[in-house]
Amino acid sequence: MIKVKRALISVSDKTGLVEFARGLESLGVELISTGGTAALLRSANLKVREVSEFTGFPEMLDGRVKTLHPKIHGALLALRDNPEHMKQIAAHHIGLIDMAVVNLYPFEKAIKKKNMSLEDAIENIDIGGPAMLRSAAKNYKSVAVICHPERYNEVLHELNNNGGILSDKVLTNLAIEVFERTCRYDAAIYDFLKSRFKADNSFSSFPKDLNLTFSKLQDLRYGENPHQAAAFYKDSTQLEGLGRLVQLQGKELSFNNILDLNAAVEIIREFDAPAAVIIKHNNPCGIAQDKSLDKAYIKAYQCDPLSAFGGIIGFNRTLDAKTAACVIKSGFTECIIAPGFTEEAKGLFSSKKNLRLLLLDVYGISQERFDFKKVSGGLLLQEVDNRTIKPEELKIVSKIKPTKAQMDAMIFGWKLIKHVKSNAIALIKGTQTVGIGCGQTSRVDSAIHAIRRAGPLARGSVLISDAFLPKPDTVTIAAKAGVKAIIQTGGSIMDAAVIKEADKKKMAMVITGIRHFKH
Repeated sequence: MIKVKRALISVSDKTGLVEFARGLESLGVELISTGGTAALLRSANLKVREVSEFTGFPEMLDGRVKTLHPKIHGALLALRDNPEHMKQIAAHHIGLIDMAVVNLYPFEKAIKKKNMSLEDAIENIDIGGPAMLRSAAKNYKSVAVICHPERYNEVLHELNNNGGILSDKVLTNLAIEVFERTCRYDAAIYDFLKSRFKADNSFSSFPKDLNLTFSKLQDLRYGENPHQAAAFYKDSTQLEGLGRLVQLQGKELSFNNILDLNAAVEIIREFDAPAAVIIKHNNPCGIAQDKSLDKAYIKAYQCDPLSAFGGIIGFNRTLDAKTAACVIKSGFTECIIAPGFTEEAKGLFSSKKNLRLLLLDVYGISQERFDFKKVSGGLLLQEVDNRTIKPEELKIVSKIKPTKAQMDAMIFGWKLIKHVKSNAIALIKGTQTVGIGCGQTSRVDSAIHAIRRAGPLARGSVLISDAFLPKPDTVTIAAKAGVKAIIQTGGSIMDAAVIKEADKKKMAMVITGIRHFKH
């Protein structure tokens, strides 16, 4: 526990500062401060002592050096119960500081500005602030340290209720918060400089030490299941993504909603023409594109109406009244995400009080560079699967050549298959899925599921496989259902037998040389 008698205040974010400083002054706390912060406090008729007066040394180098002085850090770091420390403090006429109120230059905010120069970014790297925070936090038993304005009211309440004294619990919590803040701040600087200097090939594309900086947006009702606590965090280095969702109506988003919304966004942004996707349990159960959004939605819904119940719908165009009417007619939906909603569409949906309507510019999101997967005691890091393929890259291996329409269907299907859990099989007609088989331990089972869902629509369709066909059995089953063409990775030791079966069944077969596993 400490009694606060002197406070050093040096902040960039001045939110709530005057009220907090006034509260400290009313408790008899002496205030010392720097430049702009001191000017603000004086303008509020508060008595402030300049740091330069406290140290006997002026600010210099355009303000780069203000608080980097033994009289500041000695005042923060001195162990009050160490006689030798206190002897040195007295010998050098250092006045002890009991509280440091410091927040940092807004580096994270600055680098999000368009066309931010390297020089301007570097000038927003705080040196004295982190040094003071760390000094005070290291000596947390004797110094209170506050790095977030959100803590002002809590600290004042404690001081007023305890005669100017702060408890050990409060001091400890404040110190821990400081080290979290400085860690996140340094990580942001590291990530920025690494990206600016990425042309230097001496650095691996995968860093030796991985620093991740995320800020909590909200607590969630629960996780994947009601007995699991959960929260939603946004990437502190990104202005884009689901952290920018705008919810127009409906219940609070759940953990599973957010996962499915992400899957919808990742898929729908693959397509340039008006498109719709329906997601269930992180897998698509219908995808289609068309000249109009309502037709795209109807075709996506027709792929698997049973699974679509209670699903998440994603659109890549502003949702109009005609499409909204189709969605309502098709039954219960959890969420709809789109770059916009017409007033007429919002009016139609307004009667569905629990339906979540969400705004997000799906094309305004930059392509992520890395994909993360948490494992016990570690983290797997890989490049995002953003590999595309052009028609001229496809290798036709069958005697029968695919038609132009079949090739177009293959390219459409190859865009979406990487978003389907492996083993993945999709049946395509034109620019519409008619059957999807996903997440099976056998590729044959995935094909059977896709064919069963397609029913009669399997006849004349194109089969998309996310990896090679290990045996001819998938070809045999597909041919029996009326599938006319197959696109697959190739590379199996059974390729010759698989191609022979395709020729026997008079099917076109194309090989990509690319695999799209999604585990």
